[in-house]
Amino acid sequence: MTILYGVPGEGLGHATRSKVIIAWLLEQGHDVRVVSSSRAFTLLDKTFPGRVLEIKGFHLAYKKLTVSKSRTLGLTLRTAPEALQTNFRQYRQLLHGFRPEVVISDFESFSYFFAKLLRVPVISIDNMQIISRARLDVAVPRAERENYDVARYLVRVKLPRARHYLITTFFELPIRPRYAERTTLVPSIIRPEIQAASPTTGDYILVYQTATNQTDLVEILQQMPEQEFRVYGFNKDENHGNVLLRPFSEAGFIAELAASRAVLTNGGFSLISEAVYLHKPVCAVPIPAQFEQWLNAAEIEKLGYGRRFEAITPENVQTFLAGLPQFEAALAGYRQAGNEVLFGRLAELLAEV
Repeated sequence: MTILYGVPGEGLGHATRSKVIIAWLLEQGHDVRVVSSSRAFTLLDKTFPGRVLEIKGFHLAYKKLTVSKSRTLGLTLRTAPEALQTNFRQYRQLLHGFRPEVVISDFESFSYFFAKLLRVPVISIDNMQIISRARLDVAVPRAERENYDVARYLVRVKLPRARHYLITTFFELPIRPRYAERTTLVPSIIRPEIQAASPTTGDYILVYQTATNQTDLVEILQQMPEQEFRVYGFNKDENHGNVLLRPFSEAGFIAELAASRAVLTNGGFSLISEAVYLHKPVCAVPIPAQFEQWLNAAEIEKLGYGRRFEAITPENVQTFLAGLPQFEAALAGYRQAGNEVLFGRLAELLAEV
C-alpha cells in the first residue's frame, strides 16, 4: 500500500514517535513517503533517505517561558507566503510521482489537505486529539480554562473528519459518545531503544530542560547539594558540583534515563511516556499556556506517578523527592506490551481502506 505520512516540525517528539511507526510500515512492505519540516525533517531524512520531502511548517513563538499567541500569529503571517510557495512545489512533486492510497497524519496539516485534495482517507495518530475527543477526569483550574478552550478548539479543527483517530496515551479517559466509533485509545509509542533498555534505580535525577533561557536552573539545583542532577537540553558538557550538564547524545540520554532515580522535565508527552514505561517517577513543570503539557502533568499527579508544579524551585523539588517511594509503588503497576496494540489496530484500519 502507498502511504503518505505527515509529521510536524515543531519539536522532535512527533518525529521520534512517527519514526517508530514509519519503520514498522516499511517492514510490513508498504511504500511510505514522508513530509515534514525543520528539525523533524532533518531527523527523518537521515533515518529514511530518499523518502522525506521538506515542507514549511508552523512554529511556536515564545516570550520568556510562555507560548506567545501574538508572536506566533505574527511569525506565521510573516512566513506564510514563502511557506505556501514551498508547499505548493511539494504538492506538484508528489502529484507527479506518488499517489497515496491513505494518508497518516501525526497532527500535521499539509498531509491532511493533500489527502482531501486527492480524496483519500486520513488516519490520525497522535496524543493531542484526547483533548477534544475525551472527557477529562481532572478539574481544570480557572487559570487554565482559556488555554483549555483554545487547545480544544484548535485540536478539533486540525484534522476534522478523519477516517479514524488513534490516540496514544499513558492514561485512560472515556471517549465522548459521538466520537466513540472512530476513536481508539492505544498505549504511548515507545522507541525500540527504550524497550531494549534495562531500567535500574540510580542515585541521580535526570533533568530535561528545553527552555534553555531559564538561566537560573543550575543555581536552583545547586541549592540541593546532597542530590546529583544530570541535565540535558543545554547541549553543554560542564560540571557544576552536583549539577552535571550533558551534551546531546541520544544513546547517552537513554542510558542515563534508564539508570536514573527519577525525571525532572516539562510536560512534554514523549519523555513522560518513556519515563512511565521505565517506571521512573516524574516531576513535571509544564510550559505555561500549553494545555497539553498541563494535562500530561496533571495526569501524572492524579495517577500517583509523580508531581506537577508551576515552577522549578528547591522547595518543589524537595517535596517531589520526599514522595519517591510512593511514586515508585504506583508505577510498579504500569504494564505495556511495547507498541503491539497500536500496530495491531493500525493494521486493521489499513486493511479496511
